[in-house]
Order: sequence, then structure tokens, then C-alpha cells
Amino acid sequence: MGGVEDNEPPSKRVKTSSLELENLSNTSSLSEFINPLGGLMARPLPSQGREDMVGSKGVIKKVEFVRIITKALYSLGYERSGAVLEEESGIPLHSSAVDIFRKQVLEGNWDESVIALQKIGLDDENILKSASFLILEQKFLELLGKNRVMEALDTLRSDITPLSINKKRVHELSCCVISPSQHMLLGFASLEIETSNARMRLLEELQKLLPPSIMIPERRLEHLVEQALRVQREACYFHNSHESCFSLYTDHQCGKDQLPSHTTQVLREHHDEVWFLQFSNQGKYLASSSIDRSAIIWEVREDGEVTLKHKLSGHLKPVLMVAWSPDDSQLLTCGMEEVVRRWDVHSGECLHVYEKNGLGLISCGWFPDGKELFSGVTDRTICFWDLDGKELDSWKGQRTSKTSDVAVTKEGRHMISLCRETVILLLDRETKTERLIEEEQTITSFSLSKDDKFLLINLINQEIHLWNIKDDPKLVTRYKGHKRSRFLIRSCFGGTEQAFIASGSEDSQVYIWHRSTGDLIQALPGHSGTVNCVSWNPSNPHMLASASDDHTIRIWGLNRVNLKRKEIYSNGTVHLCNGNIK
Repeated sequence: MGGVEDNEPPSKRVKTSSLELENLSNTSSLSEFINPLGGLMARPLPSQGREDMVGSKGVIKKVEFVRIITKALYSLGYERSGAVLEEESGIPLHSSAVDIFRKQVLEGNWDESVIALQKIGLDDENILKSASFLILEQKFLELLGKNRVMEALDTLRSDITPLSINKKRVHELSCCVISPSQHMLLGFASLEIETSNARMRLLEELQKLLPPSIMIPERRLEHLVEQALRVQREACYFHNSHESCFSLYTDHQCGKDQLPSHTTQVLREHHDEVWFLQFSNQGKYLASSSIDRSAIIWEVREDGEVTLKHKLSGHLKPVLMVAWSPDDSQLLTCGMEEVVRRWDVHSGECLHVYEKNGLGLISCGWFPDGKELFSGVTDRTICFWDLDGKELDSWKGQRTSKTSDVAVTKEGRHMISLCRETVILLLDRETKTERLIEEEQTITSFSLSKDDKFLLINLINQEIHLWNIKDDPKLVTRYKGHKRSRFLIRSCFGGTEQAFIASGSEDSQVYIWHRSTGDLIQALPGHSGTVNCVSWNPSNPHMLASASDDHTIRIWGLNRVNLKRKEIYSNGTVHLCNGNIK
């Protein structure tokens, strides 16, 4: 990625002549950069005039840099390459004292290992004792595994106990002498099979304990590269791509074209205003509900096309909302002050109808186990049911409001609902403790983030507020720009790591904001009526759906034409993801 493919025929590929090479060597000392096999080698990294530093900023110590590369080569199994780098650079991965120490440990020469430990340059007495403890513990376990109980006991008494550290572990080791089967619980299994592996694990534990200047931590180079990629991702303002888009060849940067801003489909199966829609948890389906008294299950194909799977009929009134079961195998639909129906997603069959005599239901949702569900009731209570329709409980009193929004966190412990027009209640169902989110304006709807830590609240004054609800609720960001005066408008989290906020609007547009900054990024025209609800595909950051009073659902995706044009004209200095979705 970020490079140019070589599609030219062999006759058009430029090949440097021997004369050109000779002239070049006379002017730039090319011979200094030719390896024994005759291939051109890379020039030395710039060092800002200092031989002990590399890099354009002069902040990378050459010795550390080479040692980390050498360590990575050995870790990847390139033993010969690692050895060549040590020899050619003159920079050993380890000092001779450390090499001797590692050899003694791997060969199980425990007394010699402790002696070698004293010579590797440790200044911290606590680290020295802890490392000695680990070595002698392994000696003890191996002696015990060979049934040399008296020698093991002598090691425990004469070598381990005098260190005067980790007394709990010393007690556990002593139990192994009394009951040899206990050594299985301490991580030492079959002696014949596990001895070499146990010594390698010991070396890894010692490596974590010792200063990195003495023994470089495992996978250090990988950690540094991942850290650099993470910094690039966090600095990418429009980041909305999969991890597979990252390349080490170029710096990562997404453009605005990574946001779903191009209409890819218009779905016209509803015959009246579409009030609600929601992608399934795995993003393979989309469900919508309408004033036409129907709900529709749509299937999202692998190529991104959305097709009708089932049209669900049976409600006698407009369908307010839908809710997916945790495993996406079932769907709830709620009629306006009517009943809740449970459907089988694969067959389209209605499995059960939930109702309360003399009352209407106005919302629905699932508990995380998929075995219970809840619904808001017109008498301002919240009713809890099992799948067979048995009423398990009812949350009564003045603590709820006549609203269609209720949410439960993924572990099932916290329930979120409106208790007054301007107040949201966060109830801990285990401790019965309550926390409140108090707004100054009337709340019209809310949605919960995927990690259960944030709540997105739509207000009557044309603002959307983001609250952190992890501990004491705290207002984090405000989003403005969309239009709302008469209707219920819903918003949602979306994009990679839910880095964006989307909302419908009464001016027929879809609005997208940057979640952390609150900046309005795009307003998407296309609908001819109020956009009531939006939903971002949780598995595909490049797919957004919107439901409108114009009787249609729009599927938004990437503009492939612009992406191809950008790939053609990119100079390769910045990596622009192509947005491909598998």
C-alpha cells in the first residue's frame, strides 16, 4: 500500500548499465554500499553529525536501535541474520556476562546461574534478590520433579528462605515437599516434557524483572511500531477505517471520503413514513418500522447490498420501534400504545405477542442473556417478561416518564430511563442506588454507547449532549446544527470505535459530527422529508442508514469514484485507506 505496482512489460523497465554504475561509483563512492552478493545496500541512516545517534532528529541512540533490531530478528526466528547483524555492527545483543548467565539458566546450572547473576551489572539489591528467588525456585521444583526430595528441601532451607522475600511463596513451596502433587498447582507439570519450556519461561520472567538495558524485553520492536501506529490513528481526525488499512510504508491518514456520505441505495418497500431503524448487533441485518403498521427485516449482503428478507405484518397501529436480541436471531417490534411482538429473524414467523389488559406498550428491549425482555407501558411503568410472556416484575411509581426510550447495560446491571421530562435515571439494579442526569431542556430521546460508558441525549432545543456515565455523570460534548421543532429525532454513535455522531433532522438531511471535538463535519442531502432516525452499521464503519418521512430508507457509503481517483493521484507520502470491506 502507498506504492505503485510494477505493471510495465520487461522491455520498458529501466535497467542501469555497467557504464552508468561505473560513473556513479566515481562520483558517490557507490562501492561503499555494495554487499558481497553485488546488490545495492541502503545508505546509512542520517545521524545529525553524531555517529552514536541515528534518525533525522538525533534522538535515537544507535546502540539501542541496533540491539532492538537484532532482538526482533532472533524473536522472528532469523538466527543467522541476527548473528550477522551483531558481527557486522560490532554491537552485541547482550554482554558476554549476560550471555553466560542465559546459558547457565537454560542448561539448568542453578548455582552457576546465581553466581553469573552477580556479574551482569545489577545495582538494585531488591531486583538481585527477586531474580535469585526465581532461579532457586526453579532449581527446587526440578529437584522435586526428579524425586530428590532432600536436596530440594536443603535448597529451600539454605538458599531460598534466607533471601527473606515472598514468604507466601516459600510456604507454598514447602507444601510441595509434604505433598508432591502440589507442584502441579505451581505451574510445573511433567518433568520430561516441560523442563526446557519451564526454563524458557523462567528466562522470560527474569527478562521482565531485569533492567531493559541488560536484557531487552520480548517484542520490543513490535511494541514500538504498534505504539507509533496508535499515535497516528489517534491523530487521524477522520479515522474511520479497519486496522488492515494501516501500512508501515507510509504515515496513516484518512480523508473525509472515509465517511459514508454517498447514497448507495434507496429502499422503498415502506408505504408511509419510516420512523425507526436499527442495524443488528453483528451488522448482518437492518430492521425498520413505519407508520404503515409494518416492520421490515433487511439483509446486508457481503458486497454491501441491502435486500428485503421479511416484511412483518400483524400490528394494528404504527410500529414505533424495533429491538434486536443479543444473538440477532430474534426481533421485537412495538406498536404505538399497542402490543410487542417477537419474531424469528430467519423464518419471519411471529413467535409471541406481549400485552397488558387495558394498557398499551410504548417501547421494548432485551436483557443481555436473551431470555428476558422489557417494555415501557402507558401507565408509566416498565414491565419485565420472560420469553413465554410471563410478567416477572414491574417497575412502578413516579420514577418513570411516558417515553419510548429505555436501555439496559450489557451486563444487565444498570437500567436507564427518563424519570422526568428533563431528568434521566441511572438505576443500579443490584444495589438499588440511583444516579441522575439533569438537563435544562426537555429530553426527546437517548442512546447508549457500545461500551456502556456514554449516553447521547437529544434535546428539544436542537442540541445533542454527550454524557460520560461511568461514574458521576458528566457532560462531555455538545453537538449543534441539525433542525428539530416538532418531531422526535434520533441520533446514534458510529464509525470506527464510535468516533462519530450522526443524527436525523427536520430539514431532510443527515448530520455527522466529530465525537470528541463536537465539530460538524457533514450535512448529507438526499431525503425529501424529515429524517427521523439514523443507524450506523456496527461491523462496517462505511455504512450508515437513515429513515425518513419521505417513505424511504437511504443507505450511505463511500464514493468509490473519488477513492479510485485519489489512489491514482496519490504521491505515496501519506497512506489513504481505500475503504475496502471484506
